[in-house]
Amino acid sequence: MDSVSSGSSLQLLAKLLHDAQEDDDDDDDEHVPHCSVSTMTPGSIGPVKKEATGTFQVKSENRKTIWSAEEVPEGSEFDDTWDPREQPEYQILFKQCVGTEDVFFGMSRKDPSTACCEDVVIKIKLPETKYSDITLDIQDKVLDLRTPKKKLLLHLPYHVDSKNGKARFLSEEETLEVTLRLSRKFDFINFV
Repeated sequence: MDSVSSGSSLQLLAKLLHDAQEDDDDDDDEHVPHCSVSTMTPGSIGPVKKEATGTFQVKSENRKTIWSAEEVPEGSEFDDTWDPREQPEYQILFKQCVGTEDVFFGMSRKDPSTACCEDVVIKIKLPETKYSDITLDIQDKVLDLRTPKKKLLLHLPYHVDSKNGKARFLSEEETLEVTLRLSRKFDFINFV
């Protein structure tokens, strides 16, 4: 019962498509049936769409620019691929303040994941370097370190508070330790 009605529906659909195809063609072979399933595609259903052949408009005021300011990643102005200085060894650690209520009782929402950490600590090994030779620049998402022998451009995993950070040089370990406060969206949920 359903197969009969669906078969007639298919015949009506084929006739409709055939009639639409005849309207597009101005040939004299109107009475020749064109009921080939292989020529029908989902794109052949409905009116024929005309391709848009137009030019797109450039939003940039200066037509010589390739990228807009939003498309260029932060810190790319420091990238210098031709600089021969080597990259020092570094380590990124996450730090959180926990109390007894967190460790023993589990009363807060903190867990050991990086989502619950308040600070990021970057330890950079700088052998044979004096404290006075270090140049350090920190932005919201980039750490740029330059010494006479080493260069490090580090894209940080989270946004940080670049104005309130601490750095100390441990001369006996020849390590620079930079501590930065994370500033992420929705931190008010984790740190109530």
